[in-house]
Amino acid sequence: MISKGKEIEKDKIILGVDPGTTIMGYGLIHIQKSKISLLQFGVIHLSKYSNHGLKLSKIFERVVQLIDEYHPDEMAIESPFYGKNVQSMLKLGRAQGVAIAAAISREVPICEYAPKKVKQSVTGNGNASKEQVSSMLCNLLKIQEAPKLFDATDALAVALCHHFQGGSLKVQSGNWSSFLKDNPDRIVSGKKNN
Repeated sequence: MISKGKEIEKDKIILGVDPGTTIMGYGLIHIQKSKISLLQFGVIHLSKYSNHGLKLSKIFERVVQLIDEYHPDEMAIESPFYGKNVQSMLKLGRAQGVAIAAAISREVPICEYAPKKVKQSVTGNGNASKEQVSSMLCNLLKIQEAPKLFDATDALAVALCHHFQGGSLKVQSGNWSSFLKDNPDRIVSGKKNN
């Protein structure tokens, strides 16, 4: 929307997710006229479930619940960190995929960020420690007491990174109506040429 030559900034809610199979972090921020405010953050404890399928089901349920409660405009998720343990990577990738599927099921656009990109955006240092990220978030979002688990602050950092990156969506959620509205030149008529 444009008014008097200036673009009016729409307020936006961003859901940040730090996927995990033991603990999954989430954080929601509200952007209104460049003012950033904290809505909610926390973790989902998954270690109590021995079955990996049940863990994935709980991730899906909680992400859908957060979306239904807060109605985020976009979701930002951290991409898996490349480690040496292939089995851990596979499980983490599944957890990320299930969180993405939950957002897709509610037609929430998704964007993915590498861990170094998130740290760089929030602290200015791509090699910052989790403690440094948490401390910076406490300052930026005026959090009185830092959470005990860094998974929650990591999720908030992903949401904040998405905002700082201008909210450009790299991975789309499959929302065809929005795509067609934004890309009318890509609509092809169903008529066959003979």
